[in-house]
Amino acid sequence: MEALKNSKAVAGSAVNGDDAECKAITNGLRTIDVDSLRRSPRLNREEMLPAMMESYRSLLSDVGEDPCRQGLLKTPERAAKAFLFFTKGYEQTLEEVLNDAIFDENHDEMVVVKDIEMFSMCEHHLVPFIGKVSIGYLPNGKVLGLSKLARIVEIYSRRLQVQERLTKQIALAVCDAVEPHGVGVVVEATHMCMVMRGVQKINAKTVTSAMLGGFRDDSKTREEFLTFVRTP
Repeated sequence: MEALKNSKAVAGSAVNGDDAECKAITNGLRTIDVDSLRRSPRLNREEMLPAMMESYRSLLSDVGEDPCRQGLLKTPERAAKAFLFFTKGYEQTLEEVLNDAIFDENHDEMVVVKDIEMFSMCEHHLVPFIGKVSIGYLPNGKVLGLSKLARIVEIYSRRLQVQERLTKQIALAVCDAVEPHGVGVVVEATHMCMVMRGVQKINAKTVTSAMLGGFRDDSKTREEFLTFVRTP
């Protein structure tokens, strides 16, 4: 404990020039009724930045850091903005993202978009899991703009998630979008909660799948899709 106090004292003495800016930031946050902000149901996410910044400042203090030292002075703001970006999927809806990119097309063969990069946040530890998503569907008179499949992945991955739910949400969203004969989704990811903490297994990967309609009922359709996914 004494060593911690000494290290904080050294850090504080090194950044006396930032004291005024630190006090200005702190005083600015104190003039805001953070509790009222958190209770308000009408605020958009950007308006929650002051409350989030104050939370990050408290977190830095709680782990024994000095939020007023030079390297951390603007960290609460940066971290709050980053977290809003990591969870921007809460602001998006399927209808907005599709933007009428659904086309009538007499095509009844499988459509597959594979290896879509995915970044999400584990809701249990608030650390990332990163991987790739492959999506296939059997059109039923309608096709979806290819980029919209990647957009659908973004909607649901940019939220606090577990991989199992994410996989199912993507499949259901494709069903809602074009009402196909069937949908298949495979997600493969590395979870930082298994790499950076806990069992610390850096090579472990988690694979989840969701098969709906013809992909679930017809083994040949399912195997065709999985072959596409496995083929380099």
